[in-house]
Formats: sequence, C-alpha cells, structure tokens
Amino acid sequence: MTAGRIPVGERFRGFRARLAADGVFRPQRSSVRLGHGPKVGAGPAAADTAGSVGAEGAADAPVVPPRDVPRVARRRGRGRGGRGGEELRVPEAEFTSYYGRPILKAPVWRWDIAAYLFTGGLAAGSSLLAAGGQLTGRPALRRAGRVTALGAVTASAYFLINDLGRPARFHHMLRVAKPTSPMSVGTWILTAYGPAAGLAAVAEGAPLLPARGVFSPVRRLLPPAGQAAGLAAAAVAPALATYTGVLLAGTAVPSWHEAYPELPTIFAGSALASGAGVGLLAAPCAQAGPARRMAVAGAALELWGAHSVETRLGLLSEPYRLGTAGRLLRAGRLLTAAGVVGALAGRRSRVLSALSGAALLAASVATRFGIFHGGVASARDPRYTVLPQRERIRRREAGQV
Repeated sequence: MTAGRIPVGERFRGFRARLAADGVFRPQRSSVRLGHGPKVGAGPAAADTAGSVGAEGAADAPVVPPRDVPRVARRRGRGRGGRGGEELRVPEAEFTSYYGRPILKAPVWRWDIAAYLFTGGLAAGSSLLAAGGQLTGRPALRRAGRVTALGAVTASAYFLINDLGRPARFHHMLRVAKPTSPMSVGTWILTAYGPAAGLAAVAEGAPLLPARGVFSPVRRLLPPAGQAAGLAAAAVAPALATYTGVLLAGTAVPSWHEAYPELPTIFAGSALASGAGVGLLAAPCAQAGPARRMAVAGAALELWGAHSVETRLGLLSEPYRLGTAGRLLRAGRLLTAAGVVGALAGRRSRVLSALSGAALLAASVATRFGIFHGGVASARDPRYTVLPQRERIRRREAGQV
C-alpha cells in the first residue's frame, strides 16, 4: 500500500462514524463489501479517484447531494438520546401536469358542432309543433313547423358532414347498428328522421301543383302522405332532440360526463323552446296556442337543467359559470324568461308574439353554445379531471359510495 493513503474501507467506516455522531446517519448492516477497491467495470478513472483522496481531504470534504434530488424543507430537532437531527418534510405539491399540458385532449370539435346541436334541436321541436298544428287543425302552425324542420335538418346534416370532413364517413357509419354507441344510434335517427321530415315539407307544396294533367295524382296523394310523414317525424323527434345530450355525456370530458342526467333534459327543453319560437314567429295569434304551451314546457325543462348543472356538480359546475360558457348560459336564461313572459302576455299582440319567438330561438342558441364551451373548458384544465377523481377515491375509501 502506498504511504500516506488510507484504504477505502477505513475511509468509509470513518465517514459513517462521523455521520452517526451528528445524528444524521444511524448505522445499519450494509451489503457493501469494503476494502476491495473499485467495482468491476467502473473504469480506471474511478479507481484512480477512489484511491487518491488523502486523509485530510476525506475529513474535510463536504457532502454534496445529487443534483436530481429536490430541495426539501428541514426543521431542526433532536433525535433519540438528545442528539441533534433533521426532520425532512416534503414540500407542498403544486397542481401541475407534464409541461403544463392538459391531462385530457380537448375536443377538436369546432363551432359547427355547436351549431349542429342547435339545428338538430330546432328540427325536432319544429316537427313536434307541426304535429300539434296538424292534429288541432291549425294549418299555419303546421306549415311553419314542417318547412322549418326540413331546413333545420338540412343545415344539421351540413354541419355534421362538414365536421367529419368527407361525406363518405357518414355513409360508412350506416354499415353497422350499435345500440351501445350514441353516435351510431344518432346516425340512424337522422337517417329515419330526414326523409320523413322532407316528405312532410314537400307535401305542403301540393296545392301549387296543377289539378289536371300528369301531376294531378301527385297532388292528390301528397297531403295524406305528408300527414303520415309528419307524424312519423314527430315520433322520432324526441330521440333527435336528446341523443346529442347522451352523446356529450358519454365522452370523458369532465363537465359533460358528470352532467349526464341534466344534458338530455336541457336539450329537450331547448328543442321545445326553439320550436315554440318558430310558431310564435310564423303563426297568427289565433293559431299560436300550442306554441305558447310548448314555450312554457320547454322553458321549465331548460331552466331547471341549466340551474342544476351550474349548482349540483361541485367543482365541475365552475366551467358553466365562468368565461364564455357562463356568459352564454346567463344570457340564455334571461332570454328564455323574457320569451315565456312575452308569449303569455302577447296572446293578442302579433308583434309581442314575434319578439317572444325570436327571444326563445336566441335562448336556444345561447344554451347550446354555452354547454359546448363549458365542456371544452373543463377538458383544458387538469384540475377538473384530477380533483374529482381524488374526491371519488376518498369517498370510496370512507365507505360513502
């Protein structure tokens, strides 16, 4: 052994003894074999470094923690036997995600999907309005409902295909029928509703055909066919109005998923309110009775559902109260209330009825876009994903679930 050098084993034992005397390290049995030089494969540089530290350097060299160990808060205290020691405490965790990115991928849907939600509800409500006008002998109400339903379902198909990017994608979804998939069910609902609503609207043009000649049989057959098609469209309308709410609630977006009882109710009420708005705008006051009743029923469902999603969901209600979603939903509530009041007060005022109908249509737009923006906002903030999960785990461990 070279003079002036201390063996590695003795240096390590001395270092442990000094740490134990300071209360920082308590000796335990170690599996490290001492006194045998550097590990195999450590390389010549490591062997040279291990054997070249003198006794004085070993005694005075500070202990430097590894760089990848985060700093922790230390509180001085006394260990066992009155010796001084250190109590390590992990710092308070900050709520962050990797590189500040969301935990969930926010929906890639654009404004056209929010517009699709509105036009689908408008088509459903208009078909119900037309069926009411047909069964009660109100031709103006029936005509306005049928024509609006055809225009709304056409716009709805355009918004959906525009979001899909290629029309063939809609056609491919018709190759299967999957009852557990809201998207598959919705595709078949649109497929069943569209032709019925189209035939009912075309039947309104039968009086324009010539009474004699080639088109005379068509003129005679269209009205009864339109009546059957109108009732068929009205039968499918409730499913058309609510399946989009089920579709949103079936996603992983926190504020949509947690609001699964309310979203179909909100969308049903919004569809009734928008259909009532069409009737109040287009029909004379003498024929607008069913539209007024629809307005009251739709407003009750929509206001109850909107209030519930803003108060019942705890933390997940925040996205519906803040930002763009909060402003839209508040505007929707005010417009809905104003539309109902105007519909009831304007039984004999054509102008007031029309203004009430416009307010109900605007309220439906604001509500659908507010629900859409609220869900997107909840997906972008990681705390809306993690904190409710922690709360559910806590309740499960406490036996509350």
